[in-house]
Amino acid sequence: MFDKILIANRGEIALRVLRACKELGIPTVAVHSTADADAMHVRFADESVCIGPPAAKDSYLNIPAILAACEITGADAVHPGYGFLSENARFAEILADHGLAFIGPKAEHIRIMGDKIEAKRTAKRLGIPVVPGSEGGVSSDAEAKKIADEIGYPVLIKAAAGGGGRGMKVARTAADLSTALSTARSEAKAAFGDDAVYIEKYLEKPRHIEIQVLGDGKGHAIHLGERDCSLQRRHQKVLEESPSPALNVKARDEIGEVVAKAMREINYLGVGTVEFLYEDGKFYFIEMNTRIQVEHPVTEMITDIDLIFEQIRVAAGAELTLKQSDIRFHGHAIECRINAENPVSFRPSPGKILHYHPPGGLGVRIDSAVYQGYSIPPYYDSLVGKLIVHGKTRQECLMRLKRALDEVVVDGIETTLPLFRALLAEPDIIDGNYHIHWLEQFLASGGMQSEPLSS
Repeated sequence: MFDKILIANRGEIALRVLRACKELGIPTVAVHSTADADAMHVRFADESVCIGPPAAKDSYLNIPAILAACEITGADAVHPGYGFLSENARFAEILADHGLAFIGPKAEHIRIMGDKIEAKRTAKRLGIPVVPGSEGGVSSDAEAKKIADEIGYPVLIKAAAGGGGRGMKVARTAADLSTALSTARSEAKAAFGDDAVYIEKYLEKPRHIEIQVLGDGKGHAIHLGERDCSLQRRHQKVLEESPSPALNVKARDEIGEVVAKAMREINYLGVGTVEFLYEDGKFYFIEMNTRIQVEHPVTEMITDIDLIFEQIRVAAGAELTLKQSDIRFHGHAIECRINAENPVSFRPSPGKILHYHPPGGLGVRIDSAVYQGYSIPPYYDSLVGKLIVHGKTRQECLMRLKRALDEVVVDGIETTLPLFRALLAEPDIIDGNYHIHWLEQFLASGGMQSEPLSS
């Protein structure tokens, strides 16, 4: 096992990793920018090192500063959390060059899955179902038109190096295609420095289903069921639940085994998530995230497996002791991402939290690094915390979530709490009858305009 782990992240995920390390008896090092000097992860770690000014490029993305912090403190492993350097293959290689362990996948897998075109090729080779579309990047309008004519409109143009909805455009007819291509290329170039794009069939009302995987890099890999992440705004997840209301046991077991088999074939190391669009009973691979996910707690709640704990174990060289037959799913879990944002315009709302009261009780978990008097800085993501609830049934889970949301107090800033309270009153949400465009349509129809904005 590792002697000391440096956590190259901030906020709730840094605190989450700290807790797992403490339960493993591993000393921890927190790194922080000057803006995060009073952050909770800094207070709870055994040691802390300031690695730069507020801007992420000068601190949390500053690889030389992180290496220096490892040398100063004697840390022999780095946990990247999510975001920042978590899917940076070069970072993983640099750590290895300095004799440090990267608590995450092998650099080759990060690199393959980070390129959407190569990821799709790899998935197809491994027997994972993919969305019909181009085999690789499209280089001309003529090539794009030929592919679009073959798979049928509407089509989706996506940045090869993209994420978060940037460099992504829909062409509903042939007349829309040229403009959609040029716009997607421009956005991709501006956001990622790479204007390569590819084309996929656009699905009208799919769900976003992701499969959690865990492997030890030695040919052993399992899946831990699915998460339904269909409630999204601008391709950003807002609420996640597990299991999905749209899947039955047979569908879950079948796609889970397809994914686990693929991970065994490539000797995948650590945790990862294989993401699909799901429509009319069919799965279509869209991407793989080679890191711990923001929404991992819902999987933990229905399996009683600590994913960070397992991630650290296998990164240290331990074999996976869990077998697929050991995984028992029980009950239902839902996570709400509470952000410091206006619940109608989603304008960021950084500032000081004047009053804070987290909910409690049976089946309620709050993953957060804020406290009363804490000031949310304007430099990073706006996550206040994640409210996760568990119940024996989906109905019990929804009632528990409603109760927990009524308990939460976050005063001094605007938050998205009113959005979740409004969603729980919607028949489609209560029935589990939604898709990836549902939330955008709800917001566009003025679903939040009459809601009170207090948190």
